Amino acid sequence: MAGLRLPYYRHDPEGTHPPLRSPAYASTTLRAPLRPPVDLAQRLTEVTGPVLGAERVGPLDHDLTRQHDVAPQGQRILVQGRVLDGDGRPVPDTLVEVWQANAGGRYRHASDQWASPLDPGFDGLGRTTTDSEGHYRFVTIRPGAYPWRNHHNAWRPAHIHFSLFGRAFTQRLVTQMYFPGDPLLAHDPILGSVPDDARHLLVSRFDLERTEPEWALAFTFDIVLRGRDATPFENDDEDDQ
Repeated sequence: MAGLRLPYYRHDPEGTHPPLRSPAYASTTLRAPLRPPVDLAQRLTEVTGPVLGAERVGPLDHDLTRQHDVAPQGQRILVQGRVLDGDGRPVPDTLVEVWQANAGGRYRHASDQWASPLDPGFDGLGRTTTDSEGHYRFVTIRPGAYPWRNHHNAWRPAHIHFSLFGRAFTQRLVTQMYFPGDPLLAHDPILGSVPDDARHLLVSRFDLERTEPEWALAFTFDIVLRGRDATPFENDDEDDQ
C-alpha cells in the first residue's frame, strides 16, 4: 500500500440525499440500519479493479428498442445527459446501466406478477459508457406506472433506474429518473423521501431540441456525483438517527 493514493470523498451538503428510514416508504422501516454505519478502509482490492471498460458494452446495449427481432410496444424516447463531478467537470469512461418497466409498467422479473403483460420485444435493461465529455445516451421506451402495495391505491410514477460504476464494482451509485409533469410524482413516497430542495434533481427535462421528428421524444438527465447540486442517490450511507 506504500505510495498508493486512496480516493477522498467530501460529504455532500445536508439535505441532499433521502434518509435511510422514511416511514411513508414502508420497506425502509425493515431494511434501514439501526446503528450508525462503520467506515471500512479502502485497500488495494477496492481501488484497483476489476476495471470496467467500453469493451464490456455491446453495440446495441444502449438501444433497448433493438435487442430483439420484434420492436417493443410504447412510445420511443431518447434519454441523454452528462455525468459530472462536484466541480462541474465531466466524468469520462464511466459505466452507466439502466433498468425499467415496459410501457405497461411491468418488469421482466419473476417477482413481478401484476396483470400488465410482458413485452416480447423489451427486456428493460441497458448499459453504456460516458464519452470524453461525460455524455451518455440511451434509446428506450417510456415506462408505464404500476401498483406496488406500499399503501392503499399506491402507484409508482414512470421512472428509470440508473446505476453508475467508478473504477471497480465497489464504487457504485444508484438513483432514479422521473418524467416532468407526471401527476403521480406528488403521491410517491420514494420521491417524497428526498429533501424538498433536492427533489427536482431527480426529474428529467423534456428536450425539444434533441427530439427527433417522427421518431422519438428526448429527455435530458444530468447526474452530478458530489457537491451542492449532487443527484440524490439511494445508497447514501449517512446515518439518519
